[in-house]
Amino acid sequence: WESIFHLSGIMSLALIGLVLWALRREWTEAKGEKFDLVGSITFGVSLAAFMYGFSVLNTLLGVVLVVVGILGFIFFVRWENRTEIPVFNLQVFRKNRVFMFSSLAALVTYSSTFAITFLLSLYLQYVKGFQPDEAGLVLIVSSVLMTIFTPISGRISDRIEPRLVASVGLAINCVALSLLIFVGSGTALWYIILALAIYGIGIGLFSSPNSNAIMGSVENRILGVVSGTLGTTRTAGMMLSMGIMMVLFSIYVGQSEITRELYPEFLMSMRVGYIIFTAIGVLGLFTQLAARNITRTRAS
Repeated sequence: WESIFHLSGIMSLALIGLVLWALRREWTEAKGEKFDLVGSITFGVSLAAFMYGFSVLNTLLGVVLVVVGILGFIFFVRWENRTEIPVFNLQVFRKNRVFMFSSLAALVTYSSTFAITFLLSLYLQYVKGFQPDEAGLVLIVSSVLMTIFTPISGRISDRIEPRLVASVGLAINCVALSLLIFVGSGTALWYIILALAIYGIGIGLFSSPNSNAIMGSVENRILGVVSGTLGTTRTAGMMLSMGIMMVLFSIYVGQSEITRELYPEFLMSMRVGYIIFTAIGVLGLFTQLAARNITRTRAS
């Protein structure tokens, strides 16, 4: 388990070196601008407090951290609106419809999907009695299809409006979430694999076009900031997804270890979770559909 983080650390250091070596000219348009240290620290601390607090929302510490995070975000917005060179220009959200709605779609989508593999991993090992490696082989179906369809959808979104391609992916993803609502103790393995396959195709069709829409809607000088914002949005969505399930587990399962006697409660929490995620996924679909360039549409 620890080796995963060691490998990630090594790869991160290698990536930093690659960026410093290969992207020397990328920030020339922002030459001379000061770094917003106060805004960066405020945003980082607020985000960390909110995400961790949401993951343990059923405790007093979780509630306190969520409140601290929200207050920190309020201060961050006020600071960014007043500072001369903000770490992130909030006017982009207000004036750029494509960026705003595509970013919200990413947040909502990852909020509705990240817990899928977590829940199915527990389901396969506890309810179905699979070994960890066997469960992993089943879950890898979605990852393989994501890997296949992500570059394909990226090329398609260069020819067709990215909003439409991403929306198709979200519609497919909603189908997968709907199928998972009906998973129970007697569900056949082929049904699980089918749902995972549909989920993998859906996310594969969504991620690249969504990124394409976001990155293509801003000027070059803030591409780095926008890329970081997109990554943060995805991570925040993932944490919200896990936070939702932690709250549901605390309601249905409590603090007890998942045993055979608690399988019905576990399955109920999983079903309620998928119902919530399906509703969130539908919201994400309409959010992505709203990310159209009205000015360009009127001009055409």
